[in-house]
Amino acid sequence: MSAPRRLRVSPGAAGERLDRHLAERLDEPRNQVQRWIREERVLLDGRPAKPSTVLAGGEEVAVDRPPPPPAGIEPEAGELSILHQDPALVVVDKPAGLVVHPGAGRAAGTLAHRLLARFPELAGVGGPGRPGIVHRLDKDTSGVLVVARSAEAYRALQRSFAARRVVKRYLAVVYGAPRPAQGVIDAPIGRHPERRKEMAVRALGRPGARPAVTRYRTLAAGAGIALLELDLETGRTHQIRVHLKSLRHPIAGDPVYGEARWRGLPGPAQAVLRDFPRPALHAWRLAFDHPVTGERLAFEAPVPQDLRGLWEEVTGKAFPSCP
Repeated sequence: MSAPRRLRVSPGAAGERLDRHLAERLDEPRNQVQRWIREERVLLDGRPAKPSTVLAGGEEVAVDRPPPPPAGIEPEAGELSILHQDPALVVVDKPAGLVVHPGAGRAAGTLAHRLLARFPELAGVGGPGRPGIVHRLDKDTSGVLVVARSAEAYRALQRSFAARRVVKRYLAVVYGAPRPAQGVIDAPIGRHPERRKEMAVRALGRPGARPAVTRYRTLAAGAGIALLELDLETGRTHQIRVHLKSLRHPIAGDPVYGEARWRGLPGPAQAVLRDFPRPALHAWRLAFDHPVTGERLAFEAPVPQDLRGLWEEVTGKAFPSCP
């Protein structure tokens, strides 16, 4: 076991958060540094601290890095829909039903496995089991996702996400029609107090509650459903699904937060909505600064056919042209 690395906080760092300061000093992702702090692998003047601890300057920080992770995942051939690629990154259109990276109960057959087969250099980028993965989409959410091809691009993109310089825009088919037709959902999200696999709107100050903001705009409505455009200002787990449920307009097809709202709609629409196999949610557009050149980039994943078909079958109208 190696000895902890010891750092002295300079007077010029007074006022900085501990997690931000260490992430920059160690050139590590901030979420990883936060995890070390919570695991008490970081001591501030010999005592455990919090990621949000404000530094005064002059403190000694001891960092006990965890041992190296086990060997990475094995590449697997599989289809990839690539929207863009260059030496620093690749942008893909993830289909619904595909898990982004290995996790509990899923050791193979993920997007990460397919990416490694096409881009083997990803093996040395990012955390274990998440080669190049900077952000993620739920298994049944389709749409655009950016992956870093180098450690430098990975860190730069992570900083962009943390600083909220990334625009994440989604489309969702929901029950009902929101009133007003556009607005802001500003409601903290945390782990559900009883159903631990679910998230819920919770008051700030409750355990695990974190600020969450979603902007929505109604693009079309009819036959008991509506098509919404959504912009995320934060990136909490299940944020859109939880926020729309709290607005009383849950996403059609959502088995966790969607409710059985199809029961109250006209007969022909009931079976279509009841049998839709996933949350009707699509990561439509993603805009960010290129991690090397700084150029502003924007990508759009075409609306998948299942969402178009859902809308057309229920409303009897063509899927709206999205601005």
